Amino acid sequence: MSVGDDIPINPAAQQPRMPSQSGDVTWEAAVLLPKQGRWSEADFFKFHTNRMVELNDGFLEILPMPTWVHQLIVRYFMRQLENHLQTNRIPGEVLMAVLPVRLFERTVREPDLLYCSPENIPRPPEKYPQKMDLALEVVSGGEEARRRDYQDKRDDYAKAGVKEYWIVDPQDQQITVLHLDGSQYQEVGVFGPSQQAVGRLLPGFSIDTAAVFDLGRES
Repeated sequence: MSVGDDIPINPAAQQPRMPSQSGDVTWEAAVLLPKQGRWSEADFFKFHTNRMVELNDGFLEILPMPTWVHQLIVRYFMRQLENHLQTNRIPGEVLMAVLPVRLFERTVREPDLLYCSPENIPRPPEKYPQKMDLALEVVSGGEEARRRDYQDKRDDYAKAGVKEYWIVDPQDQQITVLHLDGSQYQEVGVFGPSQQAVGRLLPGFSIDTAAVFDLGRES
């Protein structure tokens, strides 16, 4: 749709600024919406179910929708991590997005995958988690997504006390594992193809990077 046709622009501005700045209309969300009175059922269900958003220091961030291979990677990690917990009788829960986690005031993130030890599982379970032990993000395409996962979320997860952060990058075919040391993350390793990615939070847990980056490829 055309921004000019569907959204009234402040006469003081020639066009909306994106990414929007503090005090602006949240243009990233506004340009997705039809005018009032022009919503179809398809528009409604698209808006209601097919958009992922996060709140970052009071800013609404519209996230790219996960691709097929993105979800294959998340599912693979979930299965491997669940199997490790069960085999080693480690308590806690592993869940995948969509699940909002309130990190701190005005910041709500939705990691692709998270692990919560028993003390961090929300009580009652109808509530949303406010603390997690491990977060994993699969990097989507585009510079904005890369900056968000490598920089913004690294800062946010460290500030929130998330003990370990895994960044899975299909484009560069590498997995970065960060472990919290005080208030900052220290790099455990950057693991490339044909390596075993390991962390420190869950002893013995490792991931075959080749198996991860082969997902979705035709045999």
